[in-house]
Amino acid sequence: MPLYTVPDKPAYWLILSRNKVLRHEHHGTLIYAHHSELSFVSTYIDEAVKVGEYHDTDCFVLDMQQQEPELDDAELIGLREAMMAEHDSAYNILARAWQVALFLRTHRYCGQCGSEMQRVDWELATVCHRCQHRCYPRISPCIIVAIKKQNQLLLAKGRHHKQGMYSILAGFVESGESLEQAVHREVMEEVGIKIKSLRYFDSQPWPFPHSLMVGFLAEYDSGEICVDGEEILEASWYKENEFPLIPPEFSIAGRLITAAMKEHDGVNTPR
Repeated sequence: MPLYTVPDKPAYWLILSRNKVLRHEHHGTLIYAHHSELSFVSTYIDEAVKVGEYHDTDCFVLDMQQQEPELDDAELIGLREAMMAEHDSAYNILARAWQVALFLRTHRYCGQCGSEMQRVDWELATVCHRCQHRCYPRISPCIIVAIKKQNQLLLAKGRHHKQGMYSILAGFVESGESLEQAVHREVMEEVGIKIKSLRYFDSQPWPFPHSLMVGFLAEYDSGEICVDGEEILEASWYKENEFPLIPPEFSIAGRLITAAMKEHDGVNTPR
């Protein structure tokens, strides 16, 4: 992401403060305005970063870090709540904005020599002019898989799931591992079963904090469910009419669950 001079015309603004997003009563999280209309923006204008376009209009993120913006008819909301309220194009902009802001927050100083880092003016990177160490945003690949057993789906309750929420299995890809190897390993480690017929479904940026979720569909092969008791607390096979609380369809987990159940009727829905 290059450094960018904010043009003297209206644009869309995403305002971040701590780990929250500013939501305006009338504009939502993408505030359409000239920067002069947002008094607090002037103080931070040099920190604005263009994160793309929305409705063919420039979109900027402004990270106020620990400061709170002052704007009537607006409130700070959690990132997850904000993303659940947005459709695809706004979701992608918000996901990118948060990951850009997090990268710049956490790369202010060089990891090799401790000197202050400078933003590169032609790509999204920071560089140390003392030792020439250059950093790029971290993207952590994760796998997520929906596993079918005839007309049942494996759903699990994780340690970090909100109360009552069940989902499909997911985990980080380890160094030296393929995506497919990561799926088989995570399934075995978390619930103790083997799977087959593994196939790619779709992917989704997931800014919690900087993941790329890579989704798969699979079928049960063998073994009995035995949860690890650490990441996964409970797991079982569920028919569709028995589902507990599951993720919404804005998430790749929700879409994978829907796709897996439709496959039972001979419908294949990956994008």
